[in-house]
Amino acid sequence: MDYKNNILETIGHTPLIKLNRITADLPAQVFIKMETFNPGHSIKDRMALKMLEDAEKRGDIQPGGTIIECTSGNTGMGLALAAAVKGYRCIFTTTDKQSKEKVDILKAVGAEVIVCPTNVEPDDPRSYYSVAERLSKEIPNSYWCNQYDNLSNRQAHYESTGPEIWAQTDGQITHLVVGVGTGGTVSGTGRYLKEHNPNIKIWGIDTYGSVFKKYKETGEFDPKEIYPYITEGIGEDILPKNVDFDIIDLFEKVSDKDGALMARRLAREEGMLLGYSAGSAVAGLLQLKNHLSKEDVVVVVIHDHGSRYVGKIYNDDWMRERGFLETELKVKDILARKQEKIFISVQKDATVRQVFELMKKHDISQLPVMNDQTIVGSVTESAVLGYLLENPLNHTEKQVATIMGDPFPLVQADMPSSQLSKYIGRKIPAVIVQDQTGAFHILTQYDIIQAM
Repeated sequence: MDYKNNILETIGHTPLIKLNRITADLPAQVFIKMETFNPGHSIKDRMALKMLEDAEKRGDIQPGGTIIECTSGNTGMGLALAAAVKGYRCIFTTTDKQSKEKVDILKAVGAEVIVCPTNVEPDDPRSYYSVAERLSKEIPNSYWCNQYDNLSNRQAHYESTGPEIWAQTDGQITHLVVGVGTGGTVSGTGRYLKEHNPNIKIWGIDTYGSVFKKYKETGEFDPKEIYPYITEGIGEDILPKNVDFDIIDLFEKVSDKDGALMARRLAREEGMLLGYSAGSAVAGLLQLKNHLSKEDVVVVVIHDHGSRYVGKIYNDDWMRERGFLETELKVKDILARKQEKIFISVQKDATVRQVFELMKKHDISQLPVMNDQTIVGSVTESAVLGYLLENPLNHTEKQVATIMGDPFPLVQADMPSSQLSKYIGRKIPAVIVQDQTGAFHILTQYDIIQAM
């Protein structure tokens, strides 16, 4: 039988997948190291298990003990999986900027979660660092993993992630791109790769509000660089011991907006539902595209899965509230807000009486007229009523084709709503939209008013 003894044995050996559409304008080949294939759906499974097993070897935690960690969610998930298998209790501290999905998932796998404020100094007793440290001192037989300064973090990637990438690229990798948070992934993987080829470039992706980029370039820890940001999983207001600045060749900052938008592009254009930092990593690579050549082979390490951000970057309302999406509605947005999406139409050989009854039944005032599957005209309630009033005794068999007008205009789903004014007016009460499946929909003046 081919099986694993427990879920922890499935960690690692994740696939390398080529990007195509998003990187079409780049001269280099670009591959994603798809760490979402780990059982906890993030790269942090690797270092979480390593930190715990090293602690066990040192005797820092005994059977039945408590694992304590400050986490943005992913390291906590890896530790929680290990705790479930090994029989430990887990207490995790996190910040109030993390997605609700992350907190709920941690609780689902048995962890206790304490949410701490984001906008406090690291040494503030309310910070998620300080709370974790305090709990580790108060709770007997507990172990604070401290992923920021615990060098088992980067060692895990030296032993696993680096060798995997080297083998998967047949040693042809020229650039490694990684979002930097604790620094374990970029430093451990980067060290292994540079030992095999010192010419490999290691690019760290940072975010605005973090200290990494300026510290790398000037050697100065500048508190003025620190301010709140939304991106999860990368950037820091401290200098973790796991960040080896000598390994990292450069840092590139990516804005909250650009990281979020790129994550959505990866889902729609590559079929990869990935986390916030994944969007930042790919956006950072595109910002650096002028540094690449056609001979280059780039590997972007992806941290986690997009399922942890469905209430954030994959939610249109959340994105609009932060100014990350156009505030102006598009035709497809109006269509999405329409309650009744059934496309009601009539064939051109239908009688005026049939059209009249259909309008009364569905409480509608206009209808597209079809010839089989093709829209050939339109009819409005005013045209029907006018005909009935003029012909009160002779209307039962008259075909609607005799009173129909021109077809309603066909508009694109991505068109801004402001451009609808070019089509809808006193004489044209509706437009037709065709969705990605080819199905027709009608948008009326009433639909537009309701959506806005």
